[in-house]
Parts: sequence; structure tokens; C-alpha cells
Amino acid sequence: MNVAVAVGRALAAAGVRQVFGVVGSGNFHLTNAMVSAGARFVAARHEGGAATMADAYSRMSGTVAALSVHQGCGLTNAMTGIAEAAKSRTPMVVVAAEATEQRSNFYVDQEALARSVGAVPVRITSAETAVAEALGALATAVRERRTVLLNVPLSLQALETEAPVVEAPPPRDAVVPEATEVAALTDLLQRAERAVFVAGRGARGHRKALEELAERCGALLATSAVAHGLFHDNRWDLGISGGFASPRTAELIRDADLIVGWGCALNMWTMRHGQLIGPDATVVQVDDDASALGAHREIHLGVTGDVDLTATLALEAFGEQQVGYRAAELGSVRWRDVAFDDESTGEQIDPRTLSIALDDLLPAERVIAVDSGNFMGYPSVCLSVPDENGLCFTQAFQSVGLGLATAIGAALAQPDRLPVAVLGDGGALMSAAELDTVRRLGLPMLVVVYNDDAYGAEVHHFGPEGHPLETVTFPPTDIAAVGRGYGFEAVTVRSAKDLTAVEDWLDGPRVAPMLVDAKVVADHPSWWLEEAFRGH
Repeated sequence: MNVAVAVGRALAAAGVRQVFGVVGSGNFHLTNAMVSAGARFVAARHEGGAATMADAYSRMSGTVAALSVHQGCGLTNAMTGIAEAAKSRTPMVVVAAEATEQRSNFYVDQEALARSVGAVPVRITSAETAVAEALGALATAVRERRTVLLNVPLSLQALETEAPVVEAPPPRDAVVPEATEVAALTDLLQRAERAVFVAGRGARGHRKALEELAERCGALLATSAVAHGLFHDNRWDLGISGGFASPRTAELIRDADLIVGWGCALNMWTMRHGQLIGPDATVVQVDDDASALGAHREIHLGVTGDVDLTATLALEAFGEQQVGYRAAELGSVRWRDVAFDDESTGEQIDPRTLSIALDDLLPAERVIAVDSGNFMGYPSVCLSVPDENGLCFTQAFQSVGLGLATAIGAALAQPDRLPVAVLGDGGALMSAAELDTVRRLGLPMLVVVYNDDAYGAEVHHFGPEGHPLETVTFPPTDIAAVGRGYGFEAVTVRSAKDLTAVEDWLDGPRVAPMLVDAKVVADHPSWWLEEAFRGH
């Protein structure tokens, strides 16, 4: 068989069961080989959407998905989605045809593109080594939690090679922490009176061990946005720490005398630029990647170790149960319980009113994707999720336009849940082509557009200073009509009563996806916006 077929079959046989992409001449045989070996292929309408679908699928399924793209322009179209995946350390393989002849119209330095966004470039260098190099790329994705660009030169694809002999790469080994570091952590936990655990991406899947240790030492529980839902229904769960934190949550974290980040970067977002760390608080980080320790702020103790294993060892060494920070009830830590004046006008709905009403309507088993923009805080904190696989938060690159594709990838990874894409009008129109992918796949998806006819973040950042806003505001768009054009059921929402159509759709057979064009009040910036701009 030829190299293209051997590489595609090897990747599928080694565990790549889901592929997204846009097929052109350069990746035609590679993609078909993966499909013939048992992988499922989803054709997106744009490579950027395909990249984010693969990213979201990998995050929500715990497996390695592949992205298949044409040489040159196919890869450049996908780069924003690849950058998001790479910054998030999503294990993913980008299979890209490559034009190595510089006179080719398709030639670009694909290795440099990968490095520029933090992905790992690998190239097939010969027919004899093709399968081993492809499997090496997959092993790097799995064992190092990296997004890998596998370049397959056009000049090699038709060469003959041996049929692949394949073994799936072994999983990443759990990193055993040093006994001295566990002892130091245990000592800090024993002496703390007000400990807070902040669980991040690296803590996903490790709820039991963290809850048991927190129960023993009396710690409160919080998460970063990407781990939202990890402690759902635990009475000591504070919800999301950082810019999305409710006033009560922020108060409790700020008063902690010990903050332990479990697989969490404790970056400017999660700690509000350090404002959530009290002046006398001790800060600890536990991560199985030593380079992550102290990367964003000064810490008093770093533990290099697997989250589950470290928490289990600390529990075994801890001793008698302590009351700790659980001496009194938390009070209300949910944003939706914070009183507000409903500013709905009859023509526009308050985004807080919209978000809370949606939360009440949606079934508990849901998987939510939220795009970037001024609106994003409202659904992120008001829409509850059943566990850490309930919110797919592709915000490491802060790109507008990834939300719809994120929802598609998450929906395929969590098929037993209602997929909900929450977008702004900017992101919705930027990614509208993928509405066709939703309809074509038959996904029973709810797409909710918070439509303020603007790039709201820029309006609220520059408007108060008197800057002209013509470049970031737009005439009204009937996004419901756009949805109908793609085969969606659709409704325009201007008040809470208009959501009856959504309730009817949820109660029905959901034979077509549903789009909500919510005309939202846009008089104020969302509470997290000023902080976001300070981080630029």
C-alpha cells in the first residue's frame, strides 16, 4: 500500500476513532484511509470549525481526535482552532498534507506555523519510516498532552510501503509525588483554618479523591472555568473562581488562609490578577507537569504529582477530621441568586433574565459551549452543568467564533446530553456555515444567540471614552431567518414569554435543531469585562 493509506490506517488502528476536516486533493487518500480503518469522519464547512470540533471532541471524550486538512491554505484556515487546542494542551493530531516544493502555490512553512502557536510539528520523512513517525506523533499527543501537527508531504504519499503493524500508544503514566512534598502539603492542610481547593483542567475526573480530602480537612471547593461542574451538588461547592465568581464566592476565597490549586494554573483569570489571594494566604500548586508550578504567580509550595494520587496520599497521612472552613453555611454562592433589576424593555431582554430562564427550561443532562464576547459571563455562570463534562470552554485564545464548532464536537462526544451553543451575534455570523453541519448531522442542538448588533466588548470598552463606534456596531440582523435558511426551527426572543417556543421544542421530538435570536439589552458591560481588558 502507499504511504497515505498506511499513515491513515495506522492512526485509526492506534486509537484515532473520530476525524474532523475539510477534504481536498492533498488529504483525500489520508482521510479515506482513516475512514476505511473504522474512524468516523465529520465534514465541516470550514477548516477553522473542523479544528475546534476536534478540540472539543477530545476534551469531552477523553480520547484523541484528528483534524484532516489540505496542504497550505487548508492548514492556515484551521490555525485559530489549532492555536486554541495547543494553548489548552488538548491531545489532538492534525494530519496535514504538505507541499515541500517552494514554487508550489500551496507552499508555506507548516512547521513554523505549528511552532508559532505552541503545537508540536512532526514530518513523515520517508516511506520506510512513515508508520513509525505517524505513531510517534500520536504517542506525543497522548503522553505529553500536546496538539501535534503531522505533516505528510505530497511527494511521499504515493510511494509504496509495508502494511502497518500497530499498537496503541500507552497512556500517560501517573506522576508519583515526592514523599517530602506530600508531607509538606499535609502539614499545611492540617494547620489551615480556612482552606480552599481550586480544581482546574488537570483535576477533571478526580472528584472523589479531592472531595474526600476536602471533607477531612474542612476545605471549601471551587473550580476554574474549564473544570466547572466538577463538584456539582456538593454543599461546599463555591462554583467558578476568578472573573466569573459570585460576590460571595470571591469573598470566601479572598478570606482563605490556604489556597491549593489542583491541576490549576492559578492564572490571572482564576485568581483575578491575584486579588482573590489574601495578603496572608499560603498558595500551593499540585500539577503533574513541573513546569506549570509557579508559572503564573509566586507559590509557597509546589507538588509535582498526579492530582488523584497526591490527594489520596495526603488523605492517608492527614489524621482526624477537622471542621476547618466548614464551620458555618456558605450562604448564596450562585450568581443567579444575586438580586438584580430586570432591565428588559419589551423589545429587548435582559441577558440575566434570559440566562436564568434558560437554566430553568433546559434538562439537567446538558453539554454547553459558550463563545467569546461581552455576553459570555451570563450563560457561563447561570447555566448549571451536571459535571465537568457539562461545559466545554474553548477560551484559551479568547477567539470569537469558536462556540458553535465547540458545541458540535462536544455533542458528538456526549451524545446522551442536550447540546447547547451559546453565542453572541458576532460569533454566530462568523461561524454560520457550521449551522449546516449541525443540521446535516441531525444534532438536536439548541443554539442561543445573545444579539446586541455589535461587538459588545469593544463598545463598552471604548464607548465611555467617546471614541467612534461605527466600526464595531452593525444594523439589526434577523439571525432567526438565517437559522431557518439552514433548516433550523427558530424564534426571535424579546421577552421571557417568547421562550415558550423553546419550551415547546424541548418537549417535542426535536426533529430539527432550534435557534434562538435573543435581542438583548446592551446598555451595560458585563461585570467581568473590565478585568478581561486589563489582562490584554
